[in-house]
Amino acid sequence: MFIFNTSAGATPTAVWGVWIAVLALLFIANEIIRRWKAAGFFAFIILPIIMTVLWFTVFSESTYTDWFHLAKVYSSTAGCIGFWLIRHLKGKNKITGKEWKLSEKKWALCFPPIILAINILEACIRDFQVGAQYAGGGIATDTGAFLLGGVWNYMNGIAGILNIIAITGWFGIVIRKQTDKDKSKDMLWPDMLWFWIIAYDIWNFTYTYNCLPEHSWYCGFALLLAPTLCSFTIGKGAWLQHRAQTLSIWCMFAQTFPSFQDKGQFAVLSTYKPGIYMFWGCFALAANIALIVYMIAKVATTKRNPYKGELYVDNPHYIKIKALAE
Repeated sequence: MFIFNTSAGATPTAVWGVWIAVLALLFIANEIIRRWKAAGFFAFIILPIIMTVLWFTVFSESTYTDWFHLAKVYSSTAGCIGFWLIRHLKGKNKITGKEWKLSEKKWALCFPPIILAINILEACIRDFQVGAQYAGGGIATDTGAFLLGGVWNYMNGIAGILNIIAITGWFGIVIRKQTDKDKSKDMLWPDMLWFWIIAYDIWNFTYTYNCLPEHSWYCGFALLLAPTLCSFTIGKGAWLQHRAQTLSIWCMFAQTFPSFQDKGQFAVLSTYKPGIYMFWGCFALAANIALIVYMIAKVATTKRNPYKGELYVDNPHYIKIKALAE
């Protein structure tokens, strides 16, 4: 699937070591940001302003300026800002004196699924574009990378759309109660369970392999694993928050130092074998079809509306996550 840049002196052991370091740093950065309110404010409000100025001045000759890369940076950062506000913004009604929290406003809880759906849809559009524009292979006009377009792009684009349809239960989003061990106030989404996350990860990895083949070793493999590990261990139930935060941090890094993935000693390329692309396209589509079938079956048996309420309330994993809420 991948080709290490041994011609530049990189050994497989060294490349794996860098990959592990990237995974660990993303995990640690997410931990710092989620546990301290001020760290989140700096990372997603102050830092992006500083970096934007640098990208269009100091780094203007080396950074990515195509619509897709910029959209990824700003959409993921917008998600982080929105989630930070949902977690921390509160006040008092001047008339009644009653305290209010943004996390209790239904209109605010529509933001997470909307920003998630937009993020997925951006990638689906790119998959369809690559499939149509680079069928049989070609050099991307916006990034200069070689892309191998084919039926797998359409399969994965459809998989992404199914993944959007399977987003459920956002009105059940709650805030994690603070304890002596964890004062993070994570944004918990109990209805977003492991099977949706795994289907998303398979789809998103396939997207990166299809459309960012020279980057998927890091932005597909490591970047997807970091939030998933966190959401299955110390940060249970807050996968979307972890995903947005690690994605935003990574995108800002990749914008600033694009040669790390493109030309550096530790750059990792695709083998560009059609059979591998077809396998991942089929896998992503099958996983998300299974996800949709399970969701429909659950709706049919429970008569619950997955877009007006929560669907998986009787699932043991849902119950465990809900118990962590305030």
